[in-house]
Amino acid sequence: MIEVANISKRFFDHQVISNISVLFERGKTNLIIGQSGSGKTVLMKCLVGLLQIDEGEIFYDERPLTKMGFTERKQLRQEIGMLFQGSALFDSMTVEENVMFPLSMFTEMPIEAQRERANFCLKRVNLTNSNKLFPSELSGGMKKRVAIARAISPQPKYLFCDEPNSGLDPKNSIVIDNLIREITQEYQITTVINTHDMNSVIEIGDKIAFIYNGKLWWEGDHDDILITENKEINDFIYSTKLMQKIKHLTTKS
Repeated sequence: MIEVANISKRFFDHQVISNISVLFERGKTNLIIGQSGSGKTVLMKCLVGLLQIDEGEIFYDERPLTKMGFTERKQLRQEIGMLFQGSALFDSMTVEENVMFPLSMFTEMPIEAQRERANFCLKRVNLTNSNKLFPSELSGGMKKRVAIARAISPQPKYLFCDEPNSGLDPKNSIVIDNLIREITQEYQITTVINTHDMNSVIEIGDKIAFIYNGKLWWEGDHDDILITENKEINDFIYSTKLMQKIKHLTTKS
C-alpha cells in the first residue's frame, strides 16, 4: 500500500501538483489519468522519489519516504519494479541479460540463481525460448513483456508503470493490460500505472485517480467512471468517438 498525504510540488513559481491525498492499494491496479500537463507524470516521479516533494508525505506501508536515510531508500528501491514507457531495454544485452540486470544490481543472488529467476519470469510473460534474442529482434509487444519480466524479477512489493501501452496496437495493449493485472493480483503487488489509454481505464482500473490542474479531481473505479457526473472527467474520457459510443450504449442500458 502507498499512501499519499497532502503532497505538493512546484517548480520555481509554478505549482504543478497541489495538496494531493490518495491511497494506492495492494493487489489492485491503481491508475493515474489526466490531460497532458495535468501533473500526473510529476506525481509519479514524486512517488518513486525522483522528485522531492515540497509539502506532505508519502508512506510505503506506513514508512515515510521523506524521512528515509540512504540505507532505507536503497532497501526501498529493491522493493520497487519499474516498467518504462519505451521499455528501456539494453540493446547490447540479450533478453535473459536484461531480465537478470536488476538482480545483479540489487541482490546477492548467485549467477545461476539469477538465470533461474529470469527464466521463471520470462515463462510467466509467455516468452520461453527467447533468452538469447536481442531487443532488435523483438516486436513491440514482446519488448513490453520482457520489460515486465525484468520489472518483476526482483519480486517487488511495488510496481510503477509509465504509459505501458504506448506505441502498441490495440491487441497487444490488451495483452499487456491483462498481464499487468494478473501479476498484480497473483503476487499482491501495489501497482501504480500512469496512462492515457482509455481501454486500460475501462478494463483494469481497480482504482482510478483523475488529476486535473495539479489537483486530485476525482477518484473511483472502472464502473464509477462510466456513470460519474463530474464534468471535467467526462470531458476527458468522452473526447473520442469510441468513448462517446460507449457512453451512449451505457446510457441506453
